[in-house]
Amino acid sequence: MVTADAARNVVGIIGNVISFGLFLSPVPTFYRIIKKKTVEEFRPDPYIATVLNCLFWCLYGMPFVHPDSLLVVTINGVGLVLELAYLAVFFIYAQSKGRKKVAFGLGFDVVLFVAIAAISLTALHGTKKRSLLVGIVCDIFNIIMYGSPLTIMAKVIKTKSVKYMPFYLSLTNFLNGCCWTAYALIKFDIYMLVSNGLGAVSGAIQLILYAAYFKSTPKDDDDFAGKPSTEVQLSNTNAAAAASV
Repeated sequence: MVTADAARNVVGIIGNVISFGLFLSPVPTFYRIIKKKTVEEFRPDPYIATVLNCLFWCLYGMPFVHPDSLLVVTINGVGLVLELAYLAVFFIYAQSKGRKKVAFGLGFDVVLFVAIAAISLTALHGTKKRSLLVGIVCDIFNIIMYGSPLTIMAKVIKTKSVKYMPFYLSLTNFLNGCCWTAYALIKFDIYMLVSNGLGAVSGAIQLILYAAYFKSTPKDDDDFAGKPSTEVQLSNTNAAAAASV
């Protein structure tokens, strides 16, 4: 008979694999940046936000904050390394303004993370109180980051086109949210449930919109050339959703 802990570990490992795929989704973007030696119109904002998201979830998964959450730390640790690598590439090929934005953004991330970590570890005693503070912070940032897919979904409805909403990203986002929602339910974790439940709902809505507007999407992509920033924004926000595990 399979125990709850064993089932949770299996689901968590599957979730790690799916989330890893989402974290890799911006790779083509940065290959393009390296190849062209310019960041074009791409912005570092979603990557900076995802760094902070990964930091908070890594803190949440620590045994002195929320015990038995090793799989939360592993995937967010990997995600953190990847996001920092993306930002390093962006920093190398960006102009002075872009480099300052990366530097200030990461500085803000560090200051806020250190402040929350210091409060949770020094002012709060016991894993329940620490989980409460860090979990709420994680959920707040995840809810804010889901604003980007909402903007893109509104664009799909307005244009009756799914060109800026790749099917496989939407599907993977949905599966990722479902997987980690199941993980949160097996050993009930309200903070992970909130973030990943929203992720599953967001992914489901994207898939419904895709089915509704796929046939009305123009097949000629030429008029969209040179305007990849919206799709990239969705790509990395889905990666951020992967961080909410």
